[in-house]
Amino acid sequence: MQSYVIALYIRLSLEDSKYDSLSIENQRLVLHEYAASMPEAADAEIIEFVDNGYSGTNFERPQVQKLIKMVRENKIDCIIVKDFSRFGRNSIETGYFIERVFPLFHTRFISLSDEFDSDRFKGDTGGMDVAFKYLINEYYSRDMSIKTKSAKYAKMQRGEYQSKICPYGYRKSADGRMEPDPEAAEVVRLIFELSANGVNATDIARELFHRGIPTPGEYKAMHGNHTHDVSRTHGVWQISTILRMLEDERYIGTYVIGKRAVMEVGGNRRRMKERDKWYIIPDHHPAIVDPATFEQSKEKQIRYPQPTKKPRDYPLKRKVFCGCCGHALYRTFAKTSYYYCRHSGADEKLPCHRMRCEVLGLEQAVFDTLKAQMDILLSEDGAASPAKIVAERPAYECQIEAMGDEKMRLYESYQLGEIELSVYKVRKEILDAELLKATNAYAALTAKAKRDQEAQARKAERQSISKELSAADGLTAELVGLLIDKVYLFPDKRIEIAYKVKDFSA
Repeated sequence: MQSYVIALYIRLSLEDSKYDSLSIENQRLVLHEYAASMPEAADAEIIEFVDNGYSGTNFERPQVQKLIKMVRENKIDCIIVKDFSRFGRNSIETGYFIERVFPLFHTRFISLSDEFDSDRFKGDTGGMDVAFKYLINEYYSRDMSIKTKSAKYAKMQRGEYQSKICPYGYRKSADGRMEPDPEAAEVVRLIFELSANGVNATDIARELFHRGIPTPGEYKAMHGNHTHDVSRTHGVWQISTILRMLEDERYIGTYVIGKRAVMEVGGNRRRMKERDKWYIIPDHHPAIVDPATFEQSKEKQIRYPQPTKKPRDYPLKRKVFCGCCGHALYRTFAKTSYYYCRHSGADEKLPCHRMRCEVLGLEQAVFDTLKAQMDILLSEDGAASPAKIVAERPAYECQIEAMGDEKMRLYESYQLGEIELSVYKVRKEILDAELLKATNAYAALTAKAKRDQEAQARKAERQSISKELSAADGLTAELVGLLIDKVYLFPDKRIEIAYKVKDFSA
């Protein structure tokens, strides 16, 4: 039998961290003290869910998502929070979970500071008091967001607000402002000089590689900043990195900030603002590149806008990767389209240099592999049926219940003086051994039934996928979305498929 599970949810946003009473340690202490005082705590399992540094205005938080998933799986019996705002500041979403989702899965919800316990309301949701607290939390968050944003914009206008991260070529000085990093600044000047002389971004990347100049990520790692994963870089510069640098006005001493706006309070989605709404501050910091070179470079790197360009859809979109260096492969769109590894173009020693594969050939190979793999799995599926196990379980349940009744009668006989203590102990020991044996057998049978049910579910899933494969004439985006996570292509045309479906590659 599953034990009673109590979930303690703790959240701390960046703004909340200013208050000691809302610290993670304080919330943890209060919640654990309350949970320990509950009658259910004696045999309960207590689990913590902590979201540190996340806003409560939405539910895009990793631990709260994990908590809600466990609720939907009927694995949580009770949730305890310090107050409603810890769980969420969005009145609609918070109310939806507390009033609709948690009651549906019989999950008790307790908010300590608000003196709210869903078990006390018996279907009611706390009335107007609770509703007003939802709204107060939401409007408090909105008000704080507006005040914080206003203060930040005022600093931007004065040129005081700066990002913590400097662009490649700069570093933070002792007073916190940007200053040129002598070593990296020389590389920046080289890139602009090459561009001003008519060298395109692809050839600039190749030149930097041949000179053995580390990429920005590698340079940071060499100086102790391991923010970026450089395991797949191999010293090859990305063309997109070079193009972004050539358009960055910060290299001529102009600071540009406030280019994007958050689309919703507490959200992460951003949109690009019109240039006249940016904060542009000339002569903000020392320049690395002179304006004439910057403009000349800009003229040489011609980029044609494509306002009418439509997104292209194809079965293996964003799924094909190089099996050697791990980078996504690029796809051409011509009469004979093919995938190729653009990352290795600068390094002739990489095994994937000049590797290419025709699109139609790869799609057919993937489709054939899926069908062959499905045929193997279907042939391995046994005819296991849980019917026998289902029939045996009630017999064990009756046996365990009968032994429990027998132990109760034995104890009553001892209390009534019908048997001696020594006799009681001997008989009880025999009954306990038999009960343990039956309980273990029942547990093993239940576990096997669960495994068989999971096997049946996988078998049904495979049969459904098999029908889709049989009905399809070739690879489709729907099949790829259902089955495939990634496809790795190697120089010898060998492919490896990382599957989404559990046990599909077994």
